[in-house]
Amino acid sequence: MRQFVLIGHEIPTDPSFSLDDLAGGAGRLDALCRSITAAFVTSHGIREDVRVHLVARDEFTISFDGSELRRLNPDERSTAALVRKALEHREEAIGAMPAEPSPGVELYRRGFEATLEDVADDGAVVQLHEDSDPVTDADPLEDPIFVLSDHLDFTPEEAELLESAADRRLRLGPELLHADQAVTVAHHWLDTDGYERF
Repeated sequence: MRQFVLIGHEIPTDPSFSLDDLAGGAGRLDALCRSITAAFVTSHGIREDVRVHLVARDEFTISFDGSELRRLNPDERSTAALVRKALEHREEAIGAMPAEPSPGVELYRRGFEATLEDVADDGAVVQLHEDSDPVTDADPLEDPIFVLSDHLDFTPEEAELLESAADRRLRLGPELLHADQAVTVAHHWLDTDGYERF
């Protein structure tokens, strides 16, 4: 299983945002939707062994499970519609019980720390960061959990949490990448067993 935790610092927690203004009025939800799509979509298929956890303003986490996910198309607008639908059901998330607005999508009333604690037992937590060990020097990990921020840096609180929770800090290349590109490169690294198998 591969997992990605995406932190959305400015995305709405109210479903009233417009699908026509994802880059502005929705706090760069466009970029995060591209990351969600990159995590799942292959040519004519979906990666079923992937989960993505989108943390919205440290209040809610929307989790996507590739083994059950439906209606995910390779465009950011339809992915944003899944996010909006999840937020429409936020009042149904009570305590540890999630709202389940559509197949493969759950919304939890929890922020980054609780989400990280929940997934940390599933595998190795990996912080992707430009000031880290190059991925070419690391062996591919079993059941990795990659943690990425949106267009903003990790806050000091998030960085502190990651420092104690991360099993590895890795850099994917010499250039800074957008989160969706980082997701694609991480998949490629794992798909090729660390660039050993093509």
